[in-house]
Amino acid sequence: MLISDRSVSLWAPGGLFDSQRLLQCCKVLLPVEILAAVFFVAGTYGLIVPLTKPLTTDFVSFYAAGTLTDAGTPQLVYDQAQHHAAEERATAAGIEYNYFYYPPVFLLMCALLGRLPYLVAFFAFEVATLALYLLVARSILNEAGWRALLPVVAFPIVFWNFGIGQNAFLTAALFGVGTLSIDRRPLLAGMLFGALGYKPQFGLLIPVALAAGGHWRAFAGAFASAIALCLLSLVMFGWETWRDFIIAAAGSSAVYASGRITFDGFINLFGAVRHLGGAQNLAYAVQAAASLSAAALVALVWQRNLPLPVRAATLASAALVAAPLALFYDLMLGAVAALWLLRGDGRHLLSDWEKIALTGLFVLSLSPRSLGEFSHLPIGSFIALALTGLVAVHVLRQREVESADHCRR
Repeated sequence: MLISDRSVSLWAPGGLFDSQRLLQCCKVLLPVEILAAVFFVAGTYGLIVPLTKPLTTDFVSFYAAGTLTDAGTPQLVYDQAQHHAAEERATAAGIEYNYFYYPPVFLLMCALLGRLPYLVAFFAFEVATLALYLLVARSILNEAGWRALLPVVAFPIVFWNFGIGQNAFLTAALFGVGTLSIDRRPLLAGMLFGALGYKPQFGLLIPVALAAGGHWRAFAGAFASAIALCLLSLVMFGWETWRDFIIAAAGSSAVYASGRITFDGFINLFGAVRHLGGAQNLAYAVQAAASLSAAALVALVWQRNLPLPVRAATLASAALVAAPLALFYDLMLGAVAALWLLRGDGRHLLSDWEKIALTGLFVLSLSPRSLGEFSHLPIGSFIALALTGLVAVHVLRQREVESADHCRR
């Protein structure tokens, strides 16, 4: 992704691709992805073949929650019958139900979206959050021009997230700005991390990182931000909404474990075990072990105060592995980890095999669900786990380099 003269070969496996070849590849890939996205949208609305029933996107869940909130009944967001009826009113009768298990803090944004016409709200949300993510990506890459963002835009999960109307651009942007700010503006970084409370499963390792690194101002900022958003939602939507959310959230694990959302769309190890036919209890045990291992890796890296690109890549990649729920569009968070790996700091650059591995993961992300369904293998989970493994090996290699430099001094 870095394509300046300073870092011309970061994506060049073994020197096979220079920056110009990389750009040419992305110029070919990007139109193909755009056409595929248009085809996907057209198919969703029955413009290619007649549909047996109407289809919609995940965004309808957010929009329906917003309309119920704007109507003065936010507690009904967690009543599946009422929420489904609101989804049908927004789109068409007979659509499949899209669940809503987000905490009430997310209703603060949904309420704004619900004031707009459905399609206007869809595009406003996706375009705005994508633009925010691209600004953050450019800052992570530390590039002055926009040319470096062509490979970033060509990352396939960008189109999957946009096409189904999910919120992974926002998650990646908040995570990216938080890691960018942690050393220079720790209080701001903490506040941004706290804002991730709308998707709390990706914040599990943030307290581990901040405590291990001694970033107590950021820790306090994250705590204060999360509490402030919860209190604001409590004041605006009432305690009944929070009560109903807690009840709904308590039952959500049964929904995700049941396979109603197919396991080929999961990217954590719980989904991998279930995708391979493993028992539910085994899946929980494997996921718990993965979460603890990811926490240990983050604690080690942040406690040693390794360079920011290494710390940030570790936290972003490990967050995917540790999350008890992570679906394929959440690989946008993996893109943040890859951006930090590609940035380095002028000294911590990738080896040839690391570039090849990143390229392979990029290719696999073209369609993790379809590849998983075709191969009967958990492709999405492999991408997330392999990325974290790549970061861990990179950490070990950089420690060896620093030890050698220290001995020479």
